[in-house]
Amino acid sequence: MGEATQTISDLIQSKLDDLTRAERQLALSVLQNYPASGLGTLTALAQNAGVSVPTVARMVQKLGYKGYPEFQAALREELKAKVKTPIAKHETWAEAAPSEHILNRFTDAVIENIRLTLSQIDPDAFDQACRLIGDESRHLYIVGGRITHTLAEYLFMHMQVIRPNLTHVQTTSNTWPHYLLNVQEGDVLVVFDVRRYENNTLKLAEMADKRGAKIVLLTDQWRSPVHQLAHICLSNRIVVPSAWDSATTIMLLVETMISAIQSLNWEATKERVENLEDMFDQTKLFRKFT
Repeated sequence: MGEATQTISDLIQSKLDDLTRAERQLALSVLQNYPASGLGTLTALAQNAGVSVPTVARMVQKLGYKGYPEFQAALREELKAKVKTPIAKHETWAEAAPSEHILNRFTDAVIENIRLTLSQIDPDAFDQACRLIGDESRHLYIVGGRITHTLAEYLFMHMQVIRPNLTHVQTTSNTWPHYLLNVQEGDVLVVFDVRRYENNTLKLAEMADKRGAKIVLLTDQWRSPVHQLAHICLSNRIVVPSAWDSATTIMLLVETMISAIQSLNWEATKERVENLEDMFDQTKLFRKFT
């Protein structure tokens, strides 16, 4: 299974409306602990989902696989892709690299990532995420990881302008208890977590979840383990011809979110922007050309 193709999770979600009640029950069971749920025996999967063995066989065929062994093989390929190091990712691309210039190859990969991401994003889930993040009655917490902290900082900077009542959670785990101390039920935690998922990020999400926070997760096509706790999970395609994954699609969602959220309460946002510009003028932060 190639990295740029649909994941089994994508296939299941796209086929949900075509499944019978028992098959849908099985599909949701698979997604609940994905992809580990499908790595056991066929009988074990059926028992865990509370369905019959023939139900498993039928659903696997509806997803386009000849049988359960082929389905499992595809899951194992996904697991391999999830844990790739930068060196392993570079070797994969180097072996199959076409002769065209990297500018074109990289751009083509990014465009394909955007296309596949947008084809899988649920607009209702996206809108719900924007409403949660923009809800000033809820305290907003934003956290990223070793690489994704830059995305978290970008979202936080814009949310500072758009709304009050928010906190940028630093990536160092020894400070997290101080942040979690203030988390109340109904607050919102935005988490950025992509493959080579960070154990500390999962632990933070677990602790926030226990305190009643609603988690909005921005992750990759294989989905961070945090997705099991997330109120809303937005998956993005990240594979490019590089030793590192691309943040372009995630940034696209972040900037689209910023645009949507500023419009939810534009009058209040406009007033904040005007006040901020006035402070910029007083501090002479920016040069003015007259």
